[in-house]
Amino acid sequence: MTPTQAPASIPTRAAAPTQTQAPTQAQDPTQQDISKEIDARREEYLRAGETRHHPARDYPPYRSSALRHPRQPLVAVRDPEAVELSGPVFGVTDVTALDADLTRGGAGEPLGERMTVTGRVLDRAGRPVRGQLVEVWQANAAGRYAHRLDQHPAPLDPHFTGAGRCLTDDQGTYRFTTIRPGAYPWRNHTNAWRPAHIHFSLFGSAFTQRLVTQMYFPGDPLFAYDPILQSVTDDAARARLVAAYDHELTTPEHALGYRWDIVLDGPAATWIEEGR
Repeated sequence: MTPTQAPASIPTRAAAPTQTQAPTQAQDPTQQDISKEIDARREEYLRAGETRHHPARDYPPYRSSALRHPRQPLVAVRDPEAVELSGPVFGVTDVTALDADLTRGGAGEPLGERMTVTGRVLDRAGRPVRGQLVEVWQANAAGRYAHRLDQHPAPLDPHFTGAGRCLTDDQGTYRFTTIRPGAYPWRNHTNAWRPAHIHFSLFGSAFTQRLVTQMYFPGDPLFAYDPILQSVTDDAARARLVAAYDHELTTPEHALGYRWDIVLDGPAATWIEEGR
């Protein structure tokens, strides 16, 4: 079983207004304004009395979603095999063990809290999804992406690119060694900050089968203020986006450990950035 079709997501801060966009202070909402909107949407959701695992694609507190979500029906692909023949491909030999260690890409050691992030990719029945390409990208410990569109004045780390990939094994397990990312500002509203997170991309048996999501860290004080995370109005679905600290995964004197399973579909599915 493979991920269902979903639009690709650019591995940058592009899911939100970029740092190069100049804010208009007279028009920008404050965090208080956004928090009120978040509360209003949550109350509306609770009154409806229906479990909704995925948020509305035009969630108003997440300002850019009003312009970015699709308004037209999906285009049917008449010959999926023809699409695959003309699209990008990858082979097992293209993915090496080094790709899964984001701390080894530079000439020196990156700055920050080293950690292991691992988990299993599962289908709705809890069965492992084997041989799936899992890609990650993230900000560095200072909260900045190694990308030209990120103009946040936090320092870049010359020893950290923030990108990695691996294939799931026979148990559906992925594993990365990386640095805990920092929070960063974004211009959704005045004084907006994103909680620390790692972006995940999963491919099925083809590049047209791609799912994109985000993993967060337990106890982050920014959770309540983030309209992207709060757009997942169902409490249980939102909690599934937060990794669990696992002391058994720690490497003595080297790295802490976090575990995060990804469920592709069904009632316990992990929230996916559909249409964003």
